[in-house]
Amino acid sequence: MVRRGLEVYFHQGKKECDFVVKDGQNICQAIQVCRTMQDEGTRKRELDGLLEALEAYGLLEGTILTEDEEFELVAEGSRITVQPVWKWIL
Repeated sequence: MVRRGLEVYFHQGKKECDFVVKDGQNICQAIQVCRTMQDEGTRKRELDGLLEALEAYGLLEGTILTEDEEFELVAEGSRITVQPVWKWIL
């Protein structure tokens, strides 16, 4: 991302989001990273942090990177893509 001229930051409000990506003056992406979404506690924590960041920056979509899980879901009106980190890198 940095090689593409984008800046990467961390979001912390009441919750945390691992990465927010800034293009110029605008935050354009919010990304969480975890090994798996199978544990209910982890799933809630990752979604809560991501949803807070999406709301804070007016984004409609977010990404959660995992070791090997892949699916999509809608939470609080936002589209969340869960995908393996190796696939996201490609």
